[in-house]
Amino acid sequence: MKTVLTIAGSDCSGGAGIQADLKTIAAHGLYGMSAITALTAQNTLGVFSVFPVPADFFEEQLCCIFSDIRPDAVKIGMIPNKEIMLKIVKTLEKEKVPHVVVDPVMASTSGKKLAGSYAETFFEQLFSLATLITPNLDEAVALTGREIKEKIDMERVAKELAGRYQTAVLLKGGHLSDTADDYCYNGKRGFWLSGEKINNPNTHGTGCTLSSAIAANLAAGDTLEQAVRKAKKYITGAIADGLNLGAGNGPLNHMYQLAGFESMGEEYRR
Repeated sequence: MKTVLTIAGSDCSGGAGIQADLKTIAAHGLYGMSAITALTAQNTLGVFSVFPVPADFFEEQLCCIFSDIRPDAVKIGMIPNKEIMLKIVKTLEKEKVPHVVVDPVMASTSGKKLAGSYAETFFEQLFSLATLITPNLDEAVALTGREIKEKIDMERVAKELAGRYQTAVLLKGGHLSDTADDYCYNGKRGFWLSGEKINNPNTHGTGCTLSSAIAANLAAGDTLEQAVRKAKKYITGAIADGLNLGAGNGPLNHMYQLAGFESMGEEYRR
């Protein structure tokens, strides 16, 4: 069985972070492991508190994982401070993981800052070790200082980030006004992934879920383009399923493809 390690924060409400990642990895039929960077107190209404894990203890989690069950791919999400980021970089440089997907989580949907005071600069050391980075439009603006209003702007920014960090970039367009199209650039060529705007306000954890799905597909042996396209289809189905939990921005149905789960997103099943 192929294995995926998620490095991220814990979401006690289960919709994002480590919990969403492990559900996604399991839904893809792979074995998931986790190294927790921070505990959060959050629910569908927002993130109320963040408690970073001590950096040395975090590193011990990584040591236990890599010394026993080696991951075929690593997904990286919320990093609360530079100390933990440096531990991640040290481990990746040593272990030479074949597939690393980085979701540069900077803030929650509710506006809570999650990535420390100097996120735009401390992410740089990590991006150069990534197979793929998956910023949304707001994160791409923070990283480049460029304005993104149209799809041509997305292409330019993705190419700029790919050139700067020498890695592939999936620029997520979920915040576009009329579509949910994403643009992927691998350093040589780019391609669009069309996405419909689904009438469902419950999108908590979409970034975590998408990046985890990509990591799972890479671990299973897909090419980068195959992994991204399959993950886009999966996340669209998980949103279209119409799960409705909580009083705020609710979670997706990560298990919508499994038998026994009623699904409104039938067309997105494999």
